Amino acid sequence: MEAGQKFCRSVSERNLLAPGDRVLAAVSGGPDSVALLHLLHGLRGNFDLHLEVAHLQHGLRGEDAKGDARFVAELAAKLELPFHLKEIDLPRLRSRTGKGNLEALGRAERYRFFAEIAQKRGLTKVATAHTLDDQAETVLMWFLRGTGRRGLGGMAPLQEFSLPGDPPARFTLIRPLLEISKAEILEYLTSRKLAFRIDASNQDRALLRNWIRAELLAKIHERTDGGFAARLGRLTELWRDEEKLLEELARQRLDGVRAGADHLNRCALLGAPKALQRRVLRLWIEQARGHLRGIDFIHIDALLRLIEAGPAHGRLAIPGGWELVREYEKIRLLRPARRAQPVCYSYALAIGATVLVPEAAMEFHSALTSDPALPAGSESLEAVFDALALTGPLTVRNFRPGDRFQPLGMSGHKKIKDLFIEKKIALSMRARYPLLAAGEDILWIPGLGRSAIARVTERTAAVVAVRAVSVEARLA
Repeated sequence: MEAGQKFCRSVSERNLLAPGDRVLAAVSGGPDSVALLHLLHGLRGNFDLHLEVAHLQHGLRGEDAKGDARFVAELAAKLELPFHLKEIDLPRLRSRTGKGNLEALGRAERYRFFAEIAQKRGLTKVATAHTLDDQAETVLMWFLRGTGRRGLGGMAPLQEFSLPGDPPARFTLIRPLLEISKAEILEYLTSRKLAFRIDASNQDRALLRNWIRAELLAKIHERTDGGFAARLGRLTELWRDEEKLLEELARQRLDGVRAGADHLNRCALLGAPKALQRRVLRLWIEQARGHLRGIDFIHIDALLRLIEAGPAHGRLAIPGGWELVREYEKIRLLRPARRAQPVCYSYALAIGATVLVPEAAMEFHSALTSDPALPAGSESLEAVFDALALTGPLTVRNFRPGDRFQPLGMSGHKKIKDLFIEKKIALSMRARYPLLAAGEDILWIPGLGRSAIARVTERTAAVVAVRAVSVEARLA
């Protein structure tokens, strides 16, 4: 089957084009992109396509690059297609940013240019000329650099593309030549006497991709046959399909291990197979940060070690200024505020009144009553006190180092810090946790325990009842 037939089959089977599509063809002037443009141009009538051409000049190859731009401009004019050209100085750009290799920066600038044109011209799809050989080179390159299943899946024939911005630039990227080899492309061009340009920099074997193409793949073909790229192409499709399935399983598991709006349940996460643990953690981080840039296997592995065997209160920094924090059985992902001010609050609670404590997302209601009924258990959010035995005015304040109280039923005192540890209150919550005090004495730690001070007895004539109510949803 020749290149034109494979192209039409790929477009049809993978639904790469739809009637009325407005497509931007990325054309460098090389054989692959020239073939892509002619093949798309031949389909205009079948799909009622609106077709335009884009060319980015990187400022790397002097007069040769200018010749490429002129060649593509003339080709677009011959086919009576709108043409878009942008010139950049890639070396200067890298010098200004101080990071990134030229290949990666060039790719980023190309896609940014395509997104700009697509947005300005109302184009919904961008077509690139990646071939079967490009797919093999890409997978081998990512494998040598270190990648997971997602990288082994290579380039997809159809991909929703998004570039950061306000609003973000979005378009659908299509690669209709992924099942066609470079040899088939050259045969197609030769049979139709179609001219193209040759980029001499593609022979520079100092670049990893060029070395893979010229030496590694050549040696592989020597020991096997010419079908290696096709077999690798089929494998990439299997890996992509399996990746979709595994990602869906990870999303379902992530939903199952969420224990609140901002944290995961440690035991539920560790109950999954290790491979799923890694995926859930990556997905969670990606949702929080918006991307996974800078996150490698070593980071995920270190985070899992903290979650599985680290201290009950532990934290670990991850790239981008984030931290993963373990608080007993809760796992949080935080972006610490710079120089956060310590929490310190104190609110007077008049008997019969209500006071809001926003730092603790709680409201305290108090009333004077003659009902001596005792709330059940130390974990209750209600408490009663002998009004005449109170040692001072009531206040609701946060924990301070050194705080202690005399638990009901005990003769000695207990540090509030020890109570927090015993009840597994996270470090991040301790400074905000509300305490009810009468003068200097701590009466009650809602949900955790109360003091023996001002306890209600048979001789109690007047009872002060206090109730703590969560108002987190209202304050959100």
